[in-house]
Amino acid sequence: MEILNVENLKFKYPKTEKYVVDDVSFHVNEGEFVVLCGPTGSGKSTLLKLLKPEISPLGDKQGHVKLFNEEIDRDIEEKKIKASRIGYVCQNPKEQAVTDKVWHELAFGLENMGIPQNAMGAGIAEMASYFGIEDWYEKRVDELSGGQLQILNLASVMVMNPDILILDEPTAQLDPIAASEFLMTLKKLNNDFALTVIIAEHRLEELVPVCDRLFVMDDGKLISDGAPKDILKSMDPSSEIFDALPSAYRVYKGLNNDKDTESPVTIREGRDYLAGFIKESKKESASTDNRESSNVTNISIKEKKIVNDPALEFKDVSFRYDRELPDAIKELNFTVEKGEIFCILGGNGSGKTTALNASAGLIKPYEGSIKVFGKKLKEYKNGSLYNKCLSMLPQDVQTLFLHNTVREEFESRKALDRLKEFPFDISGIMDRHPYDISGGEQQLVALALVMITDPKIILLDEPTKGLDAYRKRNLAEILKALKASGKTIVTVTHDVEFAAMCADRCALFFKGSIASEGDVHSFFVNNNFYTTYVCRMCRGICDGPVTVDEIIETIGKGI
Repeated sequence: MEILNVENLKFKYPKTEKYVVDDVSFHVNEGEFVVLCGPTGSGKSTLLKLLKPEISPLGDKQGHVKLFNEEIDRDIEEKKIKASRIGYVCQNPKEQAVTDKVWHELAFGLENMGIPQNAMGAGIAEMASYFGIEDWYEKRVDELSGGQLQILNLASVMVMNPDILILDEPTAQLDPIAASEFLMTLKKLNNDFALTVIIAEHRLEELVPVCDRLFVMDDGKLISDGAPKDILKSMDPSSEIFDALPSAYRVYKGLNNDKDTESPVTIREGRDYLAGFIKESKKESASTDNRESSNVTNISIKEKKIVNDPALEFKDVSFRYDRELPDAIKELNFTVEKGEIFCILGGNGSGKTTALNASAGLIKPYEGSIKVFGKKLKEYKNGSLYNKCLSMLPQDVQTLFLHNTVREEFESRKALDRLKEFPFDISGIMDRHPYDISGGEQQLVALALVMITDPKIILLDEPTKGLDAYRKRNLAEILKALKASGKTIVTVTHDVEFAAMCADRCALFFKGSIASEGDVHSFFVNNNFYTTYVCRMCRGICDGPVTVDEIIETIGKGI
């Protein structure tokens, strides 16, 4: 049975000519799990907001959106009923929470619906049990990790028993383990309750294998709609969306040479394919030149040698946000060398952002010392630390926006003519309000604002948040170019695939300290969970590569 019908939907923001959603039509059946993907700025977030009237943006809207054949803007009159029928989970977990306690957050929606007290209590208890919230039921919302907070947001929506659940990049700010658990929970809800799910995501590794349909958007239009494997067959490897597809499929496309074999999409299928490919290739090599093929099962990657020329040094640094709280970072020690890209990974709440804020002098540790180019932070007087020395991209990039248009952001800094220096294009959004552009576009604008300050050290807190895979690859190349020009880059990220593309060294934070550290290859090869999909797929078959490009190149050379 059809649950949602969208007909000729068009939308453009005020004072703009371009439609960000341009004549989009589709239908969704009850119980379907639909994944919406597409490049940054393709209109995904705007489309999802148009499906829920309470959060629809202001602008010129045309077309129809029907839930169970009722126009959501007109035919469904009772707001509290309408609000509960379409559940919505946003990208930033902190933006959705509205109360101070976990239990009250679960009750908030039911209170607004006027549900009787006894029924409310039963519903909350049942939902808390289902989502495993009992152990932190009495906690304050601001004490939760990012993963817990996003699970709470999901539970707070589900307790209202929606007909359809819409999610806009809900894992964007979660570490890899929390993100995987969250996506598994979504699929469980879909299976257990036949819940209709529409999710916009850039992380397609775990979603493509389990979704029923894949929607692909580009430039405001819905360009593809179908079963995942059908969409993959027609996907052009040169398209921007290709880099977001599962690693197993991209390896298959890079090595397959048009052989008529079933394309893998999961890690297990990828391992089977690789093992078979290597075995078959060895047979072919032996039959053609009567010699044993090269051994590709043990690939040696040379470690990067770092010259001892520190740009940033932490020595026994400890910090806590409140006297009654445990240390956010504890006796932290690490050194970042000049001209190095150093990536910090770890779970939500492990101290990554705290360490970055301390590096920028935004918070003061109660113990230990931090040096920038051999000089203690306290020795940088009158803002000299930020005068072409150090600059930081914060996790909440909106804090950098001060004006009504993107153009004004750069005009006010007398830097409009410098935009041509950067290897990414934001010309199409120059006259938009910074809050009206997509999350990925906000990241690019904020990165440009940081780069125009021409710092020697660049601190980046989750720079890939909201970026599609194609632009992540571009950002990795940008960082490499900055490194080549002499910049030092310290990046906090949950995106292990991005770190593998650009880092020289990586460190894993755990409970405010470094649990492991090493060059990018040894770091990911030796990790089991904080590692790339390629490492998982290759382990024991062709150890060494950490990215799709590396495995295609290495196996191609080794056979």
